[in-house]
Amino acid sequence: MTDYRPIPCADYSAYELAILHGETLRLIWREANVIYDQEVVPLDLQTRRHEEFLIFRPMDNQVRRVRLDRIRQHHAC
Repeated sequence: MTDYRPIPCADYSAYELAILHGETLRLIWREANVIYDQEVVPLDLQTRRHEEFLIFRPMDNQVRRVRLDRIRQHHAC
């Protein structure tokens, strides 16, 4: 069983709009006890094994993904 916690619908919608409009977002997220703070271009949303992910390209151009419930903060740049 996963420990994923669904995010609010408004946040999910904000990611969808950012993808549609090609907006750059500043994301702050946690992975493996490391806090990341980066400007990214969101590319897609994905659901795998009952978990939701944001697929994005940070400024280093390597496509990455982060589980939505690990994002602590997001806003348009």
